[in-house]
Amino acid sequence: MEPHAPSPPQGTITVARALELPALRRGLPEVMAAADRLHRPVRWVHAGEAPNIATLLKGGELLLTTGLGLGSRPAEQRAFVRGLAERDIAALVVELGSRFATLPAAVVDTARSYGLPLVQLHREVPFVAVTEEIHTELVNEHYALLRRAEDVHRRCTEVLLGGGGVPELLRLFADFAGNPVFLATADGRLLYAAGPDPAPPGAADPLQVWDGLRAGGLPGSVVADIPGNRAGHGPGPGAVRARLTVLPVNAPLAPVHRIAADRAAGLLAVVLLQARQEEELAARGRGDFLTDLAEDRLDTADAPAQARVLGFRPGAGPLLPVVMRIAVDLVPGDRWAALAGTLQKELSGVGVPVLLGVRLPEGRVPLLVGLREEDERAAVADRVAAALRAGAQRASVRPPVVVVGAPVTWATAGAGLRHAAEAAAAAEGLPARPWHDVRRLDVDVLLWRLRSHGDLAAFVDRVVGPLLAHDAASRPPLLPTLESYLAHGGRKAETARELHLNRQTLYDRLARIARLLGTDLEDPEAVLALSLALRARRHVG
Repeated sequence: MEPHAPSPPQGTITVARALELPALRRGLPEVMAAADRLHRPVRWVHAGEAPNIATLLKGGELLLTTGLGLGSRPAEQRAFVRGLAERDIAALVVELGSRFATLPAAVVDTARSYGLPLVQLHREVPFVAVTEEIHTELVNEHYALLRRAEDVHRRCTEVLLGGGGVPELLRLFADFAGNPVFLATADGRLLYAAGPDPAPPGAADPLQVWDGLRAGGLPGSVVADIPGNRAGHGPGPGAVRARLTVLPVNAPLAPVHRIAADRAAGLLAVVLLQARQEEELAARGRGDFLTDLAEDRLDTADAPAQARVLGFRPGAGPLLPVVMRIAVDLVPGDRWAALAGTLQKELSGVGVPVLLGVRLPEGRVPLLVGLREEDERAAVADRVAAALRAGAQRASVRPPVVVVGAPVTWATAGAGLRHAAEAAAAAEGLPARPWHDVRRLDVDVLLWRLRSHGDLAAFVDRVVGPLLAHDAASRPPLLPTLESYLAHGGRKAETARELHLNRQTLYDRLARIARLLGTDLEDPEAVLALSLALRARRHVG
């Protein structure tokens, strides 16, 4: 079976396609050499008879000739063909009749040895007709190429006008190119990486690609400068704010990708004019990495190297997963950039390595913190939580929920982040704390998972419904008394002190609660059911 011929670059036609056009077909073309290379692209058409015509060519031409410049001696003929091959022309087409009745053996043998497609025409054809026909085909190909680039530009614009940002634009471009796409600062700091979705079979993660190829580059890559001035830098002629890079690791890139990249760079320049966009992009890229880790979309063996690409270099100690949760509707779209910047600034002073990401759709800020040893968890958690709260306050965001997970390794980091994220969602209705310990939230996480089941709401109504109905209609409310009583493990003296009640008043309220609920507040099973119902009430409304 013959090998599959590669597709020609877009904006060109092949030798085979040229031979199919009517003008050349009328000449009865016969391929004499390199028939397996007819997929070569034709950049232009040239007609000429000069012996030194090779010096006038740039490569990629389809040369039309009657053979007058070939010479009469075999040495001249071999030199003529060798010169064309070294110029890397697409093909040599010789019209028989004026000079040769059949092509000389020296011409055919030399073309075969150099792999140069050689075609003889058995009938005379007007070379001008061939030239016009092939040039028209080339113009049509270029027009189609420009239309594809324009279509991508239109789709990118629609993404931005529809509320999307740079990550959405880069993901669209990665799908179009079929290769990973990267946005980096002018000094090489990665801001965001996106790959085609779905990824081709066996394709490497974009962060792995960047780590392996950013220094040496890759032949055929596309790099487009994004003009502008970085935040904090003065204006300057020809200033480059960032660079868009497409690396051809899955498929070769074509001229249309270069055109589309240049146009996408113009859109990115406009978007990046907004303050702090680079910091938000970097934080969103880190958030995608941490989310992929939490959702088992990454090989944990590759995670440390990918984290280093993102600037996270913890020591040999354990990792601490942390998740901060913010109500999405309380953070306007233009506030996330400021929030990402202030959080990063506050965390720079906690004294330990921190990888901070943001996940806008869920209003979640996941982090991995590097510990030296496990017993410093509480102290580090205090500092990290204080920095997160200070950053949120500086960005005018309501105090967030912060959940600190148990120490993990890279192998278990994903599960730790996933558990902390669930716990952060479950903790939104709990009393405010500087930070919540994930190990004390297991019951709330379980109840939160059951929140959509009608059985949980029915359980709450069955166990404490009469008490809730009483408090809605009568005073004083009795629910705070029951909550304090259960929180103090049934110790009445401590409950009375917290509620500022004398003992007899407390005893009367507890008796009324027991009658309303038809239960015994001294029964451990009843106490367990009441405790669970009150905790479940936070999740069912």
